[in-house]
Amino acid sequence: MFEKLQQAFWKALTPDLIAETVVVPEQGALSADMLAALGGAQNLKSQQRVALTRVRVQLQDAGRLDAAALKAAGVPGVMVLAGGVVHLITGL
Repeated sequence: MFEKLQQAFWKALTPDLIAETVVVPEQGALSADMLAALGGAQNLKSQQRVALTRVRVQLQDAGRLDAAALKAAGVPGVMVLAGGVVHLITGL
């Protein structure tokens, strides 16, 4: 009971962060064009959907990232952080 109340509370505060139904992204959540722009699948340490509109990716070598190619692949925003961490803004 408490867990459902807590979920409803957080959904009211952050409606875009909590989905109505739990959607588990498949392993190939990134398209082939996105993977190529990130330096290939072997360049990925990890990928995680952190919100409905954001994917967090950690890269082995951040120098292989091609931000222009990501935009051409349909990613409207790219945030490059320290340590090879990249946030892909996948929607608005």
